[in-house]
Amino acid sequence: MGDRERVRGTIVSNTKKSGYAAKCCNVALILLGGLILQFGMTSASQAANQDKTDTYRQLELFGDVFERIRNDYVEKISDEELIEAAIEGMLGHLDPHSNFLNKKKLKEMKVQTSGEFGGLGIEVTMDRDSGLVKVVSPIDDTPAFRAGLMAGDLISHLDSKPVRGLSLSQAVERMRGSINTDLKLTIRRGAQKPFDVTLTRARIRIQSVRSRTEGKVGYVRITSFNEQSTKGLQKALKNLKKEIGAEIKGYVLDLRNNPGGLLDQAVSVTDVFLNQGEIVSTRGRHKESAQRFQSTKGDLTDGLPLVVLINSGSASASEIVAGALQDHRRAIILGTSSFGKGSVQTIIPLGQSGAIKMTTQRYYTPSGRSIQAKGIDPDIRVQQAKIEFIEQPRRRSEASLRNSLKNENDPRKKNEPKGEKDRNSENLADVKKEDKSVKKTSLTNKSLQDYQLARALGLLRGLSLFQQTKVGATN
Repeated sequence: MGDRERVRGTIVSNTKKSGYAAKCCNVALILLGGLILQFGMTSASQAANQDKTDTYRQLELFGDVFERIRNDYVEKISDEELIEAAIEGMLGHLDPHSNFLNKKKLKEMKVQTSGEFGGLGIEVTMDRDSGLVKVVSPIDDTPAFRAGLMAGDLISHLDSKPVRGLSLSQAVERMRGSINTDLKLTIRRGAQKPFDVTLTRARIRIQSVRSRTEGKVGYVRITSFNEQSTKGLQKALKNLKKEIGAEIKGYVLDLRNNPGGLLDQAVSVTDVFLNQGEIVSTRGRHKESAQRFQSTKGDLTDGLPLVVLINSGSASASEIVAGALQDHRRAIILGTSSFGKGSVQTIIPLGQSGAIKMTTQRYYTPSGRSIQAKGIDPDIRVQQAKIEFIEQPRRRSEASLRNSLKNENDPRKKNEPKGEKDRNSENLADVKKEDKSVKKTSLTNKSLQDYQLARALGLLRGLSLFQQTKVGATN
C-alpha cells in the first residue's frame, strides 16, 4: 500500500470514528434533554401539587375556625351569617369596591340603578387610612344634600356608635332603614371639630338629568348614571334647542358630585357629543377580556362649544365621560381634580345566594391613561368660591358737582329747574336702586351664586364670540 493509500485509509478511519462519536454525543444529549424535560415536568407537577396541598391546608384551617366559632362563641350565630361574613371579609380585603351582595342587597342595588331607592342620599366609600366611611358625593335634593354634607366628609359615628371596625356594606346597611326614621351622623370635615347631623331617611327618587337655560347657553346636569341617563340627556338637549333656538352659543355639562353608575350609560352619554373615535377601553387580568367602546356618528350638539364641570365628587362613570371628551378635545374640562376611581366592577350571580360585586378590570381613556387614584385634571382649574357684592361708599359723580351741566335728553328731567341738592338726592336714589336691583338678581340667578358655573358660562360666551369673529374674518 502506497503512502497516499495509507493516508486515505487513515482519514476514512478517523472520519468513521468521529461520526460514531458524534452519534453517541447526540444520543447522550437527547437522553440528557429528556431527563431535564422529565425533571422539569416533575418539578412543575410537584409545585402544582404543593400549591394544592397549601390551599387544602388553608381551607382546613378555615373549617377549623368556622367550627370553633360555631360551637364555642358566646352567642349562637347561624351558619349563613358566618359564611356571609367570611365572604364579605374576603372580598373587602381586595379593594374598597368589591363586596358580597346577599339577596336583599342585590335587590336594593337593582332598584338603585333603576333610579329609585330608600336611604339618606349619599354615595360613600371606605377610607382605608382612617377606617371611616367617606362621602363621595351627596345626591341632589336628598336629605344628605339638604343638610349640607360635602364630598370628602368622613362619617365617624352612626347614632353615636363608632363606624371604625365595620365593613362598608355593614355601614351602608345601618344607614338605610324605614322611611321617616332619623339617623344621627357624626361628621369630620378637614380641620374642623367633629359635628353631628341628624337626617331623616326618605325614599330617594333620582332624576338623573336636569336642564335649564342660562341666557343663550344650555345647562345640563347629570346627577348619576342610571338606566334613565342617556334618554334624559337626549330629551334635555332637544328641549334646550327648542327653547333657545338658533342663537344657542354652547352647552355646560355639569358632572360635579356625580358618583358614577352604569358603564354602558357612561359610554352612551359620551357618544351623544362625539362623531367618531374610542370612548373608553377596559383591561383585566386576562388579555381576552379586554374591550374597546367606540362612538357612533351623530353629535347631537352639532359641534357647539362644550364645557364640562367636575370636582372631587365626580367619580367612575363621570370620569369616563370627562376623560373621553378631554382626550378628543371635544370639551374644555373646568373645575377641580376628580375622585380617581379607574376600575370596573362586575356583578357575578351566585344563584339563590345573591351575587358578588368584584373589581375585574381597569378602564383607560382614549389616550391610554389610567386615572386610578389620580383622577382627571381639569384643563382650567377653578376652585368653588362665593361671590359677594361689596357695599360701596357714597360716590361723587358729575351730577353732584357745583354748576354741572344738565342732560337735556334725560327723560326724568322736568320743566322746572332743580337745585343742586335735588339733583344730588335723585342721583343717590338711582345708585341705591341700581345696587338693590343687582343684589336681587344675584339671589335669583343660580349662575351668579355658583362661581364655577359663572366661569364656564363666561368661557362659552367668549368662545362663541371668537368663532363668530373668525367666521367673519374668513368671509
